[in-house]
Amino acid sequence: MNIELTPENLLIQLGYPVNEATLSQMQRIITNTPGFDKFAKHLLTLNDEVKRFGGIVALSNSKDYLKVKTDADTPEEIEAFTDYVKQWAEKYKVALEKVEGKNTYYILGHK
Repeated sequence: MNIELTPENLLIQLGYPVNEATLSQMQRIITNTPGFDKFAKHLLTLNDEVKRFGGIVALSNSKDYLKVKTDADTPEEIEAFTDYVKQWAEKYKVALEKVEGKNTYYILGHK
């Protein structure tokens, strides 16, 4: 089964309501993220997999990027989350930016 990755479908798959504000934000993110189409279909897998570590793929409130973050508090879960996110980024050639002091990464675009 193939899901067409429109901004609306991405929002739904990531658990967001579809409204004017979220659609506008998602469109800005797509426009601001170089090579978004090269890895977009893999975002849903990333979102599903990081849930095992208390993580999600989310819209950033401060930048026009998606972010992947975890609320895990054990060192083992945080390490597993970090390892998975870095492996995913390497596999799909995605540039990440670590948020200082948080278990959060901005998804900057295709390398």
